Amino acid sequence: MVSSLFDLSGKVALITGAHRGIGLAIAEEMTHAGAAVAICSNDAEGIALAAGRLRGSGLNALGIACDVGVDGELDRLVAETERQLGAIDILVCNAGINPHFGPTAAASDDEYDAIMRINLRSVVQLTNRVTPGMSARRDGVIILTSSLSGLRGNARIGVYSLSKAALAQHARNLAVELGEYNVRANAISPGLIRTDFATPILSNEDGLQRRLEKTPLRRVGEAREIAGAAVFLAARAGAFVTGHNLVVDGGTLISDA
Repeated sequence: MVSSLFDLSGKVALITGAHRGIGLAIAEEMTHAGAAVAICSNDAEGIALAAGRLRGSGLNALGIACDVGVDGELDRLVAETERQLGAIDILVCNAGINPHFGPTAAASDDEYDAIMRINLRSVVQLTNRVTPGMSARRDGVIILTSSLSGLRGNARIGVYSLSKAALAQHARNLAVELGEYNVRANAISPGLIRTDFATPILSNEDGLQRRLEKTPLRRVGEAREIAGAAVFLAARAGAFVTGHNLVVDGGTLISDA
């Protein structure tokens, strides 16, 4: 039996970037907590398979193919979610890309624009579409997937980390703007998590070992561990938490290694 503190029964959650990895794990755990979820990705085949997998386990899931970088697609995403599942109670903005590795100055204009369009602008645009309804109902939760990289300097993923730092600030801004309407906004900053996105680090044995030596728990995190944090923030357990950037990184940020 799920504790009432973590019960999401009757809630509708919209989760972007959710055909695999952290986004899919969040969808799975929120459905297990009782929510109906709409998951989206620009990978039409991937999102259909992910939604089918959830439904095959008896969970309430809707899959929608969507390019979050296109405003019209966001309009369709929100409208279709509301049409099929109802008003959106929980919005998880998890979609993100990083096409550039290297110094910030070496990033092309196209790479910079793509990162900012998907990682930041799409989140601002999507929250702009969803929060008015939440405010009118005086109930809602926004969760933005930021990153440990947004809290430290980076030599190889500077543009990505810039976009992720901005997401944490967007959560703080929303928390201040919408708190009087009982709408909460928080960010989650994962450390190194075992996903396809982290493959460049996970596949480099020497680099991975150096990273783990700087992580007090001495291991890589799992996507479900980020999902657990998301359920906490979405549920009554997190009802007095807003404007926070929850770091889930095994202690990497505070390590003196």
